Amino acid sequence: MAIVLTPYWSPEEGIQKLKLEAQAKALAAPGLAPPAFSLKVQLDRTLLQLRSKSSPIEKYSFLAQLKETDVEAFYRLCLENMSEITPIIYTPTVGEACLQYSKIYRNPEGLFISLKDKGRIGSILRNWPLAKDARISVVTDGSRILGLGDLGANGMPIAVGKLSLYVAGAGIRPSSTLPITLDVGTNNSSNLSDPLYLGLRQRRPSQEEYDAFMDEFIAEMKRVYPKVLVQFEDFSSDNAFSYLTRFRNSLPLFNDDVQGTGAVVLAGLLSAARLVPIPRNEHRILLFGAGSASVGVAKQLMSFFTVAGMSEEEARHQIWLVDSKGLVYVGREGIAEYKMYFARKHYTGLPMKDLSEIVQYVKPTVLLGLSTIAGAFTPDVIRLMSQNTPRPIIFPLSNPVHLSECTFADALTHSNGTAIFASGSPFGREVIGGVRREAGQGNNMYIFPGLGLGALLCRAKRVTDSMVEASALGLAGSLSWDERALELVYPRIERLREISASIAVKVIREAQKVGVDNSTDLKRMSDARLLEFVKRKMWNP
Repeated sequence: MAIVLTPYWSPEEGIQKLKLEAQAKALAAPGLAPPAFSLKVQLDRTLLQLRSKSSPIEKYSFLAQLKETDVEAFYRLCLENMSEITPIIYTPTVGEACLQYSKIYRNPEGLFISLKDKGRIGSILRNWPLAKDARISVVTDGSRILGLGDLGANGMPIAVGKLSLYVAGAGIRPSSTLPITLDVGTNNSSNLSDPLYLGLRQRRPSQEEYDAFMDEFIAEMKRVYPKVLVQFEDFSSDNAFSYLTRFRNSLPLFNDDVQGTGAVVLAGLLSAARLVPIPRNEHRILLFGAGSASVGVAKQLMSFFTVAGMSEEEARHQIWLVDSKGLVYVGREGIAEYKMYFARKHYTGLPMKDLSEIVQYVKPTVLLGLSTIAGAFTPDVIRLMSQNTPRPIIFPLSNPVHLSECTFADALTHSNGTAIFASGSPFGREVIGGVRREAGQGNNMYIFPGLGLGALLCRAKRVTDSMVEASALGLAGSLSWDERALELVYPRIERLREISASIAVKVIREAQKVGVDNSTDLKRMSDARLLEFVKRKMWNP
């Protein structure tokens, strides 16, 4: 596959600095720049141009072009306007970018490895212009993009967006990032009939053929990029679990949907539980939606109970799953194997499908939405939640916004202002009872940048479950005093770099504890010195 080097793939940092110095010298020459020109004012001008765009997708395209032509200006803009920029380069706008990718595509931003490349995947991987610099790769097969389904090759913006957050949120060097889309076809008929579609025009292969393709891909990744951390993203539910299990000990690898989502929800629940006047062992958690992300969350939430001294079996007894066919219980037909761990053993009634009925039966104190069913948390469901606890914890986590199970306003209105709320995509502030409330955003961007940074700096042999749990505990402990006073369950996104540094320290320490680290010199550092070391390693534009 021939790839043309574009300005997006910035050379090594020294070359980029030479480029900027040459640009600055050229602008300093008399007559080549207006008298009042300055780089600082130019950044303000760029922000003004961004804000003049009328739609989020236009803003997305504008920022993509900026990153292609001046990567340092792009990330400087991100760092100075984090809360404004992240919803454009990540959720919710990245979903629209994926839907329109084959229409808005301009230049290559990552590697496409197709099913037809089997047998020569290693040579394709070596085509990356900055192969020697690559340290972190986000890999998607486009089979389950956010709540939008199978988008095939159009899933590339997901990998690009995640890596942009690694740079902005954790200081990973832009030249170290490697976005990869595995194009094994698509079962989306709209893609297959679209004359502009960029991917393979064929349906997805058999599982046996796909497994063989993935075996070669991982073997070649390990051979070509022995120093790279791999993050799997937006694989279908069955493959998300099976490929995580299959490959996690082959190289440093984690699945953000299964593990990152679980970690960020665990952190939010730990923060929210401080605001609820009931003992932790009395909480009952109901997850609406039982795909890979939901089951991954459920497994991570076991820690919410076990760290308080409960046994694994006791913890499992406090968690219920609801899928498209209703309450998940032993004996019900058609339950996927990966859900069986949380299937209720002692329920013997008729299949229970209505969410209001299930809430009445379970009496949960925590309701999590990972269903992508807009409005599923009806006023009746929210009122019933309020009867179970004085402060119902309601997290509609589906992305993008239009697929959220309820809005922030709905949760507050129908709980009489008592709900503790966090969502997957951003919601604005609300005023209820004369009190201004801020919505939490339970988004993986709080977890994966710090988790990846910590794993890279300690040169982890693999990413363990305990390292993921450490990232959750680090996030839960990162709330400032003023954020706690406002009853926030997640810190403000403007502090993402500070949060990522703290999480990285927790991850490094856990890697050392379980013996998967290779940077033994970090063991001799105090936590304070280690934190300073992490911050010094962060790239700044």
